[in-house]
Amino acid sequence: MGKLNVEAEQIAAAAADDVWALVSDITAYSRWGPWSEGAYRSLGETSPRGPGAVYWLRSSRRYGLVRPVSVEKILDAEEGRRLAYTVIGGIPVRNYRAEIILTPVAGGTHIRWAASFDQTLAGRLVHRSLRKLYPQIVARLAAAAEDAAGRVSGSEPARDSAR
Repeated sequence: MGKLNVEAEQIAAAAADDVWALVSDITAYSRWGPWSEGAYRSLGETSPRGPGAVYWLRSSRRYGLVRPVSVEKILDAEEGRRLAYTVIGGIPVRNYRAEIILTPVAGGTHIRWAASFDQTLAGRLVHRSLRKLYPQIVARLAAAAEDAAGRVSGSEPARDSAR
């Protein structure tokens, strides 16, 4: 079965630690992303927000009559650099794996958020939505990190490289 991919990238005028503080804490996602709330169901194996941690995020947008809730599990985390996770419930996708990579660059941090999942009928519908949503998420993350760092935004616009 083929894979669907979606990704977005942007440079934030903020240090990687500022971006990481927002990315690594699910309870902060509602402050900058398209989620109304989120919480941890269980803590990670080696650290509370590390590999093995399971959390949920409720969408701030209605789809039909409901606000979907995604349940995700952290697969790997490198403090200040990388977070990998998978969807284990709530979104009709199979074998969803996403990765957020933070790379220090001159004047800030390059953010890359990418995911792949099986090319099923439901997966294609989700892909259509995520192609639009991922650039918005990354742009809002960058703006929130810049605000947290006390800097003025002057970064590049998000680029959607969805396939």
